[in-house]
Amino acid sequence: MKVIVAYSGGLDTSVIVKWVKEKYNAEVVGFCADVGQEEELNGVEAKAIRTGATKCYVEDLCEEFASDFIFPMMQANAIYEGNYLLGTSIARPLIGKRLIEIARAEKADAICHGATGKGNDQVRFELTAYAFEPNIKIIAPWREWDFAGRMDLIEYARKNDIPVSSTAAKPYSMDRNLLHISFEGGILEDPWNEFPDDIAVMTKPLSQASDTPEDVIIYFEKGVPKKVNGVEYSPAALMRKLNAIGKEHAVGRVDIVENRFVGMKSRGVYETPGGTILNLAHRGLEEITMDREVMHLRDSLIPRYADMVYNGFWYAPEREMLQAAITESQKFVTGEVRVKLYKGACHVTGRRSEYSLYDDHVASFEDNRAYNHKDAEGFIRLNALRLRVLANSKQKRY
Repeated sequence: MKVIVAYSGGLDTSVIVKWVKEKYNAEVVGFCADVGQEEELNGVEAKAIRTGATKCYVEDLCEEFASDFIFPMMQANAIYEGNYLLGTSIARPLIGKRLIEIARAEKADAICHGATGKGNDQVRFELTAYAFEPNIKIIAPWREWDFAGRMDLIEYARKNDIPVSSTAAKPYSMDRNLLHISFEGGILEDPWNEFPDDIAVMTKPLSQASDTPEDVIIYFEKGVPKKVNGVEYSPAALMRKLNAIGKEHAVGRVDIVENRFVGMKSRGVYETPGGTILNLAHRGLEEITMDREVMHLRDSLIPRYADMVYNGFWYAPEREMLQAAITESQKFVTGEVRVKLYKGACHVTGRRSEYSLYDDHVASFEDNRAYNHKDAEGFIRLNALRLRVLANSKQKRY
């Protein structure tokens, strides 16, 4: 039996390689997707082989991740439950897709992931896998083994000489990519406990943020970011640039208790500096380039779109249909936005576009030539007609 394990080199998957090999008497091949983990991937291939894998694919998927997953989601202004910019969620469909492609190439019998039986990632990985291979065998160790939690895994790793970075003092679950880093578990499981500043990675603590405000200009083309301060970047490089700028100003950290797809509430701390800047800048440009009714219709669909990403339905037909509508809505979202970063805040301070719908002759309080104030009387009376009829009827409200 050959099994492809989605491998990160962290605590869970380090234990999983050895456990799957022994439990299923299987040949294990690791797959580690580089979606922006940075230094965390150093030595990961050697570590997987040392732990028991026959080989391990380590593939740089950063450009594809940014261009085909982050940016389309950003065009939708997708935010889950008003706070979460879906940093972990949006990486899973790409990893799951590539996991299946490697399983096909290796003629593997099964795939395996390290998501827990309590979390959302098990759903995201497996929905993606089944979308590509409806009969694929999926091994989910957290739903099979007898380990109660990460303390048990740390002990198993110690006994089997498996090197891991997690300790009993800091048993956090961390997941990093180009868009964000998440922290869960440990002392964070008590929603009253404050997030310790010393474990922050992608944002500086507010107390260490720059004392000097910084202006950043982002250029978008059809809703897709292309330039920062006049310099054109590849999708992945653009994310890294904005992450670095946002970090200095402590922009993009949120501490939330979210509703997981499986039904429980979960506390997490997310750092999303570049994504936060892009989200606010993109919205700022839409304000002058997007028709009111198109914007309102699109906005009404944001919670539904965010749910699709969060719950793992990236490859579902409803998400693809909605994405087509979003792409259409972005045809004229081209131009520049200036934002000011300071002490954890990101404020839009300017926007301009050749496709702007903002007409200063119409909007100005000083110019009456393009707008007749008297027209408003008829507009108001027509909109008030049904209210006046109600007021004159027996269905009195007030």
